Amino acid sequence: MHQSGLITRAVLPVTMAIGLWALHTVRAQSGAPTWQVFLAAASEDRAESEAALGALAAQWRDGYAALLIDAARFLPSPRVRALASDDGQDVLSPADALGSEGVAGGRRPSATPGPLTAAAVTRARLTTFLEKRTGQRFGDDLRAWRRWLWSRPTDVPADYATYKAALYGRIDPRFRLFFPDGVRASIRLDEIDWGGVGVNGIPPLRGPAHVRASDATWLKDQHVVFGIEVNGEARAYPKRILAWHELALDRLGGVDLTIVYCTLCGTVIPFDSRIGAQSYVFGTSGLLYRSNKLMFDEGTGSLWSALDGTPVVGPLVGTGLRLSARGVVTTTWTEWKREYPDTTVLSLDTGHRRDYAEGVAYREYFAHDRLMFEVPSRDGRLPNKAEVVVLRGEVLGGGAAPVAIAVKRLRRERVLSFEAAGRAFVAVTSRSGGTRVYERGDLRFVGATNEAALRDSDGGRWLVTPGALVGEGGRRLPVVPTHQAFWFGWHAQHPETMLLTPEATAETRPDVR
Repeated sequence: MHQSGLITRAVLPVTMAIGLWALHTVRAQSGAPTWQVFLAAASEDRAESEAALGALAAQWRDGYAALLIDAARFLPSPRVRALASDDGQDVLSPADALGSEGVAGGRRPSATPGPLTAAAVTRARLTTFLEKRTGQRFGDDLRAWRRWLWSRPTDVPADYATYKAALYGRIDPRFRLFFPDGVRASIRLDEIDWGGVGVNGIPPLRGPAHVRASDATWLKDQHVVFGIEVNGEARAYPKRILAWHELALDRLGGVDLTIVYCTLCGTVIPFDSRIGAQSYVFGTSGLLYRSNKLMFDEGTGSLWSALDGTPVVGPLVGTGLRLSARGVVTTTWTEWKREYPDTTVLSLDTGHRRDYAEGVAYREYFAHDRLMFEVPSRDGRLPNKAEVVVLRGEVLGGGAAPVAIAVKRLRRERVLSFEAAGRAFVAVTSRSGGTRVYERGDLRFVGATNEAALRDSDGGRWLVTPGALVGEGGRRLPVVPTHQAFWFGWHAQHPETMLLTPEATAETRPDVR
């Protein structure tokens, strides 16, 4: 979500304090420490910070680490050098300061010697305190602290949401909307992280302009587009445009769509904006859950999973609401035009000033396998950002686990038959890399006669079309909705997924043939 050149990472104001008089009042109260004590612990005033940490030490439980890690997230990392308190204790070594992966933003601190800022000293004080209380030795590596925290049952104070609102509200007051006192949540609040922008800081495209294919002379044949077709109307959403906005509210084929692009997870999903009689208008919250963007509906301020289309924080949690996902094909402009010659395409006239050249947005992030934000666990069967084509569990039905197919395998086996949830499918991948999955019933396909046709085991010939495989006599095998994703991002929220890896070992595809 962080976009270089568009934003500057905020640092909290110099004083996060609530005042020693208030701290003493809070400490005098019975029961668990209130959220103000944790905020005071992150004060740049040493006396106030140490008084608050003393109060926490007396009532410590490891779940409190979430609040201190949250605060440390917004303070600058100390430089790579030893940091000692005045009495020579609490030394933070260079190894501790770096940890195994560096600081939360993925960039290691500068090794240039020099005085530490008061904010950096405060961050070091917090992490040193955490080491003493928990026995863990992660130093300034906030990623490691979070992995440790998320491996344990959540144990945050009852007023954690209020604390989160106060802390995040210093960046953008609108963040407070998402964390009212006693807010309902179906995900861990300590896994919600700031994505580096304010609310709608990455501006959504609302009713974006589009043009005919013949007028999109700026698009080259090999440029990547996300193709969507609804009720016979087709539109291409160029990656080079959508990556700068991550959310498009559009109307296609008479249907209002919420098209979400989580650049960090490599996932584009078109959702119907309407559930029953209710239509929802969404914005970008500026927050993340497991490296996936959280959107919010403007009516209730509930946070929604951009991966699953469900409310996860706020008044709509527990209502059973779920946006219906539609299929999308990641392909090239030339292939999409060939399949849909009457397609329209997003216009460059978005109303925003961006460099919409191919490959500019997120170039550095897409160029390597490192993550910008931590997730609780990873699955090493594929690289983090290996692309997979996903069949969602709700598409399979009956509470089935999703299926993910490695794109690397699809490019090698361009006609791939497999089974899932008692149903049989065939994935067909074009030379340009666009994949569609069809339900094949009792048929078995043995290969392709050319780019546009398949053969079944009985010698039947099937025409490959975007909406169905069409056989002799007009028999049709329907396409099923799919979308692509980076493996790490999908697995972080759906570890139960059945994976068809490039190697296709028995352990990873027990029912695939």
